[in-house]
Amino acid sequence: MRFFLRNRSRSRLSSWPARLAIALCLLFAFKCNAQDAPAAANSSVRQSQSNTPELPSPARKNEDPDLALKRAVSEAQNDRAALVHNLEAYLVRFPNAPRNAAVYRALVESCEQLNDSACALENAERLIAVHPDDSDMMLVAVHLLERQGDDQSLTRASGYLSRVLDRVEKTPPDEKSARVSQSDWHTQQDQLRVSLYDLRGKIDELQKKYDLANKDFEASNHIRPNAVAEQHLGAIAELQDNLHAAADHYLNAFVLPENGPGGAVDRKIIRQNLSNVWREMRGTDTGLGEAILIAFDRVQASPQAPRPKDRNRDLKEPLSFVVRQIDGTPVPLAPLRGRVMVLSFWATWCGPCRELEPLFSQVALAYAGRTDVSFFAVNVDEDETLVKPFVEAQKWMMPEIYADGLDDLLKVVALPTVMILDRGGKIAYRANGYQSEQFEERLTTAVENTLHHPH
Repeated sequence: MRFFLRNRSRSRLSSWPARLAIALCLLFAFKCNAQDAPAAANSSVRQSQSNTPELPSPARKNEDPDLALKRAVSEAQNDRAALVHNLEAYLVRFPNAPRNAAVYRALVESCEQLNDSACALENAERLIAVHPDDSDMMLVAVHLLERQGDDQSLTRASGYLSRVLDRVEKTPPDEKSARVSQSDWHTQQDQLRVSLYDLRGKIDELQKKYDLANKDFEASNHIRPNAVAEQHLGAIAELQDNLHAAADHYLNAFVLPENGPGGAVDRKIIRQNLSNVWREMRGTDTGLGEAILIAFDRVQASPQAPRPKDRNRDLKEPLSFVVRQIDGTPVPLAPLRGRVMVLSFWATWCGPCRELEPLFSQVALAYAGRTDVSFFAVNVDEDETLVKPFVEAQKWMMPEIYADGLDDLLKVVALPTVMILDRGGKIAYRANGYQSEQFEERLTTAVENTLHHPH
């Protein structure tokens, strides 16, 4: 199995690493059944947390940790509940094994797939205790703690965010990937900082720490004016009976883009809040329209055009996306509802992707003319200027589209990744990495299974 891990700075907090198969397959060059069959994450219910994992039999007490880990993964097959049980038992036996960080990550991902937030949080925080600089896992813990919502959990979440923010603020440009330009790196860092400040501000606000919340939202707004920060600043000002400040913030929130690094806002709600504050100040809506136009002109004086992936940022399902062909032509995916989609995620710098492409094309050719299945090669390059010349030089004939955030939604963290979406846009098959042996046969079988078993 060959694949490249993607080294990209991600601005979306929701895009935390899904490293179950990847983490373990990276450690061992063995075949993972989970990559070659439809996901079965919810095929069984996880055993109770109160059950202590069974200790191994005496015959295996001196087993090599690597062999034991291979066995734990192999015996679980596609059963996530069994995998969690096996990995927890492994950690009991080998608490200091060198690969335990990957085991914790696999546990977090598996517990999330089983909808067991308590299990996911426990393992996330155990990993953080061992690796206190693991920012990715801290963000996982933040979202799990935020979901719990009690004051103690929110305080812990805020603490993790402060640690991540400190690391991001101190990250020098020379640590960026060579594939990312200096300009793109600064943009990504700014978007990440906006997201972190907005998220910490929301947690401060939930705890009624309004002074701290104001500082975070103002810091976010200073980096990049955004509707999320302005809306929350307006709400806090309104709570504190500072109606003029509330009106100013709501005006800005209303005219700024609805989607941004900190998330999305609902203009209808902002419009209602703005109107309520305006009438409370003046007793009428008179003058509100003019104030909105003035605010709009002020914001447009320094326009910030969103990148294509930003426009899809807060969408929750693939069929809602509008992506692009490599010539820039928009490709809405909604009209493909009812079809099976076969996607091959690739990049110009990915050697295994080049090896996989002719085999993927052969499978696609076998379905040429069919109206119930579509094949796409999905590019994830940061520098899009490299893509068209590369495709022309390679003489690739596959329909090529840019991911435009689809890779983030589907948690593509290794290349190549081949995926099949069923007629409703749900993942029916996923293979991380490239293994030439029987690739065409396995992919064709998966396509046929998806076509003949509609969801």
